[in-house]
Amino acid sequence: MIEFQKHPRLARANVLGVGVHAVDMAGSIDSIATAIEYGRKAYVCLCSVHGIMEAQRDPEFANILDRAMLTAPDGMPLVWLGRLQGFTAMRRVFGPDLMQEVVSFSLYRRWTHFLYGGAPGLGRDLSRVLQTRFPGVRIVGTYEPPFRPLLDEEKADLVRRVQQATPDIIWVGLSTPKQEHFMAEYLPRLDCRIMIGVGAAFDYHTGRLKDSPAWVKQCGMQWAHRLLQEPSRLWRRYLRNNPAFLYRVALQIAGLKSYAFSESCSEFSELPDPATPNKAA
Repeated sequence: MIEFQKHPRLARANVLGVGVHAVDMAGSIDSIATAIEYGRKAYVCLCSVHGIMEAQRDPEFANILDRAMLTAPDGMPLVWLGRLQGFTAMRRVFGPDLMQEVVSFSLYRRWTHFLYGGAPGLGRDLSRVLQTRFPGVRIVGTYEPPFRPLLDEEKADLVRRVQQATPDIIWVGLSTPKQEHFMAEYLPRLDCRIMIGVGAAFDYHTGRLKDSPAWVKQCGMQWAHRLLQEPSRLWRRYLRNNPAFLYRVALQIAGLKSYAFSESCSEFSELPDPATPNKAA
């Protein structure tokens, strides 16, 4: 039996006005497990420097991050800033690692998974990889969307497929901010428990992208390793975001600029009270 923690509201670090939950991998898994086992319908965001800077430019996207049940730090600069604010136990929650840990954990809980995203064939490849790596994993569907907004008939098809599969978790493997907008829009429409946006995790687990050495991750340089693999797609992102992030963080740390930090809660941002479960554990 899982020992769930009672944490209706997790503490959050203020990263340029974005509330990033002060969690580690174990705490993230505990939050997801609690939500699934007690019938919570919510989405989870994994936030990096790219996501923080998108939130500076797009108030709607910032609101989506604020409304998430869990906005975990998928980037060492966010972790370092959180530790400066006193959250010494805060650790990076890397999307591919979270996916692997949750899938492994789900074998004992019989949770079901649905894979949404990726280039043509990627979802099916990932399904085979996960089934080989975790025998017995219950993957109940995949959907590989086109690189454009879904047409009405495609939206209806997606809703129908998910309704037939009724997964506990939908893994969303799109880029930021596309995947976060998708989760916020479709969570009320899809018959699932939790949606988790994991970005390039589909590519990492199928070998289309190579993971970085541990020391590269720990020193906050994984973005450079990723840039070497996809220079034509990512150079503008990093050239635009990284210097601007450092400049704004320096102002925040020095107290020269303050960033509004919303303490509000929405319909998706609180965990259930484990004392009142509505799904059998």
